[in-house]
Amino acid sequence: MKTLSTKYLFNNSPLGLCLLTGLSSCTAKQEQQPPNIVIIVADDLGWNDTGFHNPDIISPHLDALAKKGVELSRFYVASISSPTRAGLLTGKYPDRFGIRDGVIRPNVAGGLPLEEKTLADLLGGVGYTRRGVFGKWHLGHSDERFHPLNRGFTEFYGHYNGALDYFTHIREGETDWHRNFETSRDSGYSVDLVAGEAARFIREAAKGQPFFAYVAFNGVHAPLQATEADLLQNGADTSLLSGKKTKETKRKIFSAMVTGLDRGVAEILRAIDDQDIADNTLIWFLSDNGGAPGSGGNNEPLRGAKNSEWEGGVRSVSLIWWKGKIEGGRKVDQVLSMVDVVPTLGRIAGVTDLPEVDGTDVLDAIHGKKLPPRILFLGRDALVTETWKLNKGELYYLKDDPYETTDVALSHPDEFKRLSRALKEFQSFAVTDPLPRQPEGWKPPKEWKIPAYH
Repeated sequence: MKTLSTKYLFNNSPLGLCLLTGLSSCTAKQEQQPPNIVIIVADDLGWNDTGFHNPDIISPHLDALAKKGVELSRFYVASISSPTRAGLLTGKYPDRFGIRDGVIRPNVAGGLPLEEKTLADLLGGVGYTRRGVFGKWHLGHSDERFHPLNRGFTEFYGHYNGALDYFTHIREGETDWHRNFETSRDSGYSVDLVAGEAARFIREAAKGQPFFAYVAFNGVHAPLQATEADLLQNGADTSLLSGKKTKETKRKIFSAMVTGLDRGVAEILRAIDDQDIADNTLIWFLSDNGGAPGSGGNNEPLRGAKNSEWEGGVRSVSLIWWKGKIEGGRKVDQVLSMVDVVPTLGRIAGVTDLPEVDGTDVLDAIHGKKLPPRILFLGRDALVTETWKLNKGELYYLKDDPYETTDVALSHPDEFKRLSRALKEFQSFAVTDPLPRQPEGWKPPKEWKIPAYH
């Protein structure tokens, strides 16, 4: 088994792009530029936390996106935040960087290795002159080398850490809200601010070269904070935000937060429609991991939750839409992964110098064609194939048992041995040393100003 795929070479001519994407109207579109790319990442959104999976959730715009787009119903991510973001932006398993078992917390030094090229770097090399990141970074903040503007992006608006206050934007006692390198004092609900800034970027960038917008909402991660309007829409009020919270009240607040996230997605989609660029804008929506039941999330009927490699922790809600280019109204149930995003979008954008990655170009699968058999590493002790799942020394036949109820390792010893060998090969390249911590007594810098590198 190769731990890294061979280098992908793609024809970046307009005609080549037409042939690769299977378009029938190539002649009329040969002069069309590569598409704008918008990736939207929700934080801790569980399998059962959208209206198109659960009618109790109010998310009309995500529901509409699922209806007109393609649902990637077996899209796998890491079980926690920073590893998914590392894999998403590099096409490589985060285990290669020692970013798998934990997130990049406030007191962590370092981040995504500086030698790694990000998707923003790659797109910058093929004419995507504006590349903005909006929302949660979570890939390093200990010095300016790890700042988004030094990782291939041209604009940044948002926060370096996770779990900040939605209204005050404070983490660890300091304001973590920024525009590029400077502190931003914009006031408002964080999801609304991020959506508004992403929409502004889209409107400004729409008339030029193709653009890349990476929108990483902190919604719906803890703390449990929702706007009054979203609470009222979900049959609750602001009194739920104070005092001790029951399982039921947590779910009410969380559901309101999903409605707020949905409103943010709607603002981005509206900006795309307003600029009349939907037919040349690819939108990819996903969650960074499964929901956290202790914070109101729900992954039913899948087993497990955030920070586990059971399906509920690593099987992400994911949608893709490209008007007129990818036939919508379908589900794709092949195994796909966060590490497939870079090679797939690289193909679409015409990247010819893609580095070696762990992911696979899955554009054909999104179009409905069958992929060759593959094994996806899920980190720690887990991997998955189209029909099998190995986790914690147990084997599950997902084709008949998608909810992982019955260990069949003893009744399928050959399959268990085969996948156990594959798991050892994956684990052989995993860096197990965690990222270093700041020295004892360290305190966050004032207003989370990232220090210069010395």
